[in-house]
Amino acid sequence: MSEAAEILVPEPVSGKIAELVREILAQLGENPDREGLRRTPERFEKALRFLTSGYRQDPDKLLNGAMFNVCYDEMVVVKDIELYSLCEHHLLPFFGKCHVAYIPKKKVVGLSKVARLVNMYARRLQIQERLTSQIANAIQDKLDPAGVGVIIEARHLCMVMRGVEKQNSTTTTSAMLGDFRENKQTRDEFLSLVSSPRP
Repeated sequence: MSEAAEILVPEPVSGKIAELVREILAQLGENPDREGLRRTPERFEKALRFLTSGYRQDPDKLLNGAMFNVCYDEMVVVKDIELYSLCEHHLLPFFGKCHVAYIPKKKVVGLSKVARLVNMYARRLQIQERLTSQIANAIQDKLDPAGVGVIIEARHLCMVMRGVEKQNSTTTTSAMLGDFRENKQTRDEFLSLVSSPRP
């Protein structure tokens, strides 16, 4: 069994969402029985359940097996974590990059777990502001570091495809806790590391 399968609580596909999607297609004036759409409701249900699989994940189970006692008190930064989520207002995607930093006091966490934590919260119906805070608060609660910083830069298709239709707009949100909020030097170091070129 893969690590992801151990963390995710399985949920069987019920077919109920597919039935509703079939009705939506008909209401839009489409023929849900035509060749190209015949299996679309089932595919949509499967995709939607994957894109919201974060509801069936537990941050305790995700992080607990990968926390280690280490004498290290300098900043740990994991940057350019790709994220894909669904805006809860229109169910349209938003996507971009997440940068996460923390300053350990007693514990560090496996680096891949930081990315998995981002995925877990992103795979829910979200707004970017809440997503940013959830990631920061989870790391603060589970590791008790001296501070946590999270920055998300994302493009929202609800702004690109509809509404104001601004093709190149991006949204940046941040959450700074502990030393990152209280110490300008720490915050500036994080911002500098995030903006530095990739190796």
